[in-house]
Amino acid sequence: MRRMKKNSSSAMAAMTATALLSLTLAAQTNDPLRLSLQLVADGLVSPLSMIVLPDGRRLVADQVGVVRVLKSDGGLEDGAALDLSPRLSKVNHGSFDERGLLCMALDPAFASNRHVFVSYTAPRRESAPADWDCTLRISRLTLPDASPVRFDLASEKVVLEIDKPYFNHNGGRLAFGPDGFLYVTVGDGGGPQGCDLGNGHAPEGNGQNLGTLLAKVLRIDVSNPGQDGYRIPADNPFVGVAGVRPEIWAYGVRNPWSISFDRAGDRSLFIGDVGQMRWEEVNIVRKGGNHGWPEREGMEGFDRQHPEKAAERIPAAGRRGEPFVDPVAVYKNVGAFNGQPDALGTSITGGYVYRGKAIPALAGHFVLGDWTGAWGAPQGRLMYARRPSGPTARWFIEPIRIDGPGKMFGTVCAFAEDRDGELYVLTNGSTSLAGSRGKVWKLVPKASAARDAGTGN
Repeated sequence: MRRMKKNSSSAMAAMTATALLSLTLAAQTNDPLRLSLQLVADGLVSPLSMIVLPDGRRLVADQVGVVRVLKSDGGLEDGAALDLSPRLSKVNHGSFDERGLLCMALDPAFASNRHVFVSYTAPRRESAPADWDCTLRISRLTLPDASPVRFDLASEKVVLEIDKPYFNHNGGRLAFGPDGFLYVTVGDGGGPQGCDLGNGHAPEGNGQNLGTLLAKVLRIDVSNPGQDGYRIPADNPFVGVAGVRPEIWAYGVRNPWSISFDRAGDRSLFIGDVGQMRWEEVNIVRKGGNHGWPEREGMEGFDRQHPEKAAERIPAAGRRGEPFVDPVAVYKNVGAFNGQPDALGTSITGGYVYRGKAIPALAGHFVLGDWTGAWGAPQGRLMYARRPSGPTARWFIEPIRIDGPGKMFGTVCAFAEDRDGELYVLTNGSTSLAGSRGKVWKLVPKASAARDAGTGN
């Protein structure tokens, strides 16, 4: 229980907000949607990204630095399409780690330029403080038009580098928007105490500091990069604003572990932002929007000194007077709500708005997961945020029950989308980078449980 003054109006507001959040989660009394997972490939360590080439071949990026090709009938082709492991910062293979090869994105003009963009943690640059951990690197690579699929490692062009004080809260998720620009999520820099505090964190938190690229969603033009590796789109919200990095598209995020555009409708940009101890959240990102961190977590005020408790005050606006952007959906974290039935996990793994045809019940809803329901155990969960009927209504979090051979699938590391809008779940059989229990699954109707697309290696 959080402490508050009995007659405090701000405390009453916090209590009211919490009550509303409980109502938001009430939809979980409904019968869960029952689906199945088809095994596409196994033998990986911790797959974090998958892209589909125009010819239909699929590439999957493993956190340990290797990109593999998925066979059309399931399983992995022999050999690596790309091995970036020599260029990575230190990765602890025998334990939990957030560093490594984080994401891939296919250039919209791939058919003509053969460009693929990757994000990974590189060793700390010499220009960074000596006690910082690593540098988040966004690079462009060229894939020769040949078979087998093999990247030209010598073609790597570093686009953007962001120094990080700690090994965690990297973000590093990539997506090209319908406007052709590259969007990048960046975490707040991490640290052992979290809360956007400690070495490398501004007093107000990196989330509220517009002079750093940490804790931001960035938007850059890589189509005509020039000498700096990228250009700033002229309509970015902070172009020309003194003291503000012009790459910033939105801010006030903690550790956004997904980024995706709805391929239909209004083409909204979604992120799943990992919370501290109380709330995991889904955000629709707004141009120039302040999404609250570390002033807020979910729709509550956030107490950086006591993260297990809701702050008594719920701030409505940032330091520039800008109103905070509420998440569209939240769920409780077991860190502060352990034992409560609507505490669904520890770390959101965002996904996509489903626009496929195989699962009509998911049409237009945002599919997501939680990395693991409890720390130390590979008990990932799948769910979806149900789209509301009205423009101002809140999305409801609904569980997805997995039946069939993919029921015990491990931790949910990432999602992927194919050209038909069907979704894939990328998992690790453990909470570390040891072994080879990583798998790629396709999300399918329950009746498809027995039709595995290959058995892997």
